[in-house]
Amino acid sequence: MDDNERTVPRRQALRIGGATLFGIAGLASGGSIGTAALERVAQEDGNEGVQEETLVASSGQVDVGSNESLETWLYDEQFPGPELRVSEGETLRVSLENQLSEGTTVHWHGVPLTNPMDGVPDVTQEPVSSDETFEYEYEASPAGTYVYHSHVGLQLDRGLYGPLIVEEESPHVEYDREYTLLIDDYLAEEPALDSIEAPPGGGDGMGPGGDGDGMGPGGDDDGRGPGDGMGPGDGMGPGGDGDGMGPGSQMMSQRPPYDGLLVNGRLPSNPPVFEVEEGERVRLRFINPSSATTYRVGVGGHSLTVTHADGRPVEPVEVDSFVMSMGERYDAIVDADSPGEWAIVAEPVVGEENPAEARLRYAGATGDGSAERPQFDGQTLEYGDLEALEPLDLDGEPDRTFDLTLSGGMMGGADSDAWTIDGETYPDADPFEIGEDEHVRVRMVNRSPAIHPMHLHGHFFQVGDAVKDTVIVAPHGDQVTFDFRADNPGDWLFHCHNVYHLERGMARVFEYD
Repeated sequence: MDDNERTVPRRQALRIGGATLFGIAGLASGGSIGTAALERVAQEDGNEGVQEETLVASSGQVDVGSNESLETWLYDEQFPGPELRVSEGETLRVSLENQLSEGTTVHWHGVPLTNPMDGVPDVTQEPVSSDETFEYEYEASPAGTYVYHSHVGLQLDRGLYGPLIVEEESPHVEYDREYTLLIDDYLAEEPALDSIEAPPGGGDGMGPGGDGDGMGPGGDDDGRGPGDGMGPGDGMGPGGDGDGMGPGSQMMSQRPPYDGLLVNGRLPSNPPVFEVEEGERVRLRFINPSSATTYRVGVGGHSLTVTHADGRPVEPVEVDSFVMSMGERYDAIVDADSPGEWAIVAEPVVGEENPAEARLRYAGATGDGSAERPQFDGQTLEYGDLEALEPLDLDGEPDRTFDLTLSGGMMGGADSDAWTIDGETYPDADPFEIGEDEHVRVRMVNRSPAIHPMHLHGHFFQVGDAVKDTVIVAPHGDQVTFDFRADNPGDWLFHCHNVYHLERGMARVFEYD
């Protein structure tokens, strides 16, 4: 059996020295990551249930399949970084060694860990200086698909990210093997804020197009129930119903001119290959660590049964495709019932780059490079399709409610390139004060022409019947509401996961009083 191929009997995990072989390679044969998880067996260190890892951040050369060597920043000289895989409830201890020319941190995106371990510069820790080491330690819980990445400046867009898989003891769906797919936008040059256009100055920051609200027919609302952030026009549909994300929608790209889109560090010209056998159920873990790209994802010749959203289990729902913005993750089961070779495609919702691609190849297929592609004309996942198996404890009315406006170019003058939450730019923005154990409601309206994937650190939140940590707020008047329980004291960043929007101010801090 190839090192990059691991199968597992349904509902059975084989434990070897503290590591779990649940399709542990999780990546395509020949991919740049995957075998690290096998090599990184838990270090007992005299403490049962403690897994120790080391991440070395340094510069290095990578080849993404363009026949050119690219100078970038890496974890453990790998691009993407090594897969970290741990069993739910174990303690994960990671030593970050910084060999970069500037300070850095690691943020464990989606994991509700203790505040000092969150990796946010100047909020939970000072950046780790060059030639220094910082130790992160936290309980790996709950199970799910996560991603770790630098939270300093534009370092994410230099390649500092990798997958974090926290394995459940008893999956709620059966499968035979699994793969992890990281879908990323990549730059051949060092990222810079001045590489993208500024948001439009003045006015409401909504730009041209219709009446400026981007909402479909249905009175003066967005076609949804009060405050649920769901239903038609939620920014997840196939377009054409007022979600602002379909063909012809007027959205600002707010993206650098990317040199390509990648799956597991590879361009479409040299796509990773995921091998399957007819009759298997294959779990695909989709992760979007991109800095500024939202994708529509599908698999040629196959439907997708979505089983997890942002790592949290949901009632399985069958769709043909889904939209995944920066920071979001979806797990889906593919029934391998159509032999041949098929394209896994992630096309940018905004942007002119060729779609990111991988291959789903059945045993015995010719492997000649041809593959049928998804048509993206079937059922697309919407947030309203997601029903959490473990909803949050949020009975009753909220203790505090925040009504927030997401804007671009509202400041005018010298600050016309700012992206704001309620007219304030981070870090010069007032915190949102909350009390421990409070039920908090956040209602957002997007008065800008850009997609904003809004991410809350340290907590899961509930949007409709789904439990997530990152949610798309579509452009031109989309409204989304989420609720969470303030059960993890500390100072927690809340921000747009487009790193260029974050760097231009679209963030606030929830501060426990």
